[in-house]
Amino acid sequence: MTNPGRTWAALIAALALSACAVPLETYRDATVPIASKALFEPARYLGLWHEVARFPVPFEEGCVGVTAEYTARPDGLIGVRNTCRTADGSIRSTIDGTAEIVGPGRLKVRFASVPFVASDYWVLWVDQDYTVAVVGAPDGRSGWILSRTPQISADKLAAAREILDFNGYDLSRLKEL
Repeated sequence: MTNPGRTWAALIAALALSACAVPLETYRDATVPIASKALFEPARYLGLWHEVARFPVPFEEGCVGVTAEYTARPDGLIGVRNTCRTADGSIRSTIDGTAEIVGPGRLKVRFASVPFVASDYWVLWVDQDYTVAVVGAPDGRSGWILSRTPQISADKLAAAREILDFNGYDLSRLKEL
């Protein structure tokens, strides 16, 4: 039989050690309010998106030509498939998950291979035709500019950058692809 006192002590020790770990990098000023798109239409968001700019995240290191595909599922969730490619265009990896709509323009994304973790995925802006989107997270650990095509026009990129700036992101750290 395990000792409940020891179990809790081990848990508290593990939490204390994890608090001492190097914090994940953030790319936005948390004192700036962040807002998701209030009139977000999930059905129009479905489909294939190309990453045209991002803030560096460890899980995309070395990836080029990243795509995200969103599909409707019978259970009401949104299917998510992210694909990482190498410089020659071949697929390096894919990861599948689900997204749950938790508010206007706000999703919780979970990947089966990363149990017990749900990430905030906020759609901050989508253009009128749902061809360019800006996505971020309140904690500022991620942010992307997405497009239905691998490249976007200079004016759409400028508009997307303005949205990131308005939401407190440090544009000097944005990597355009």
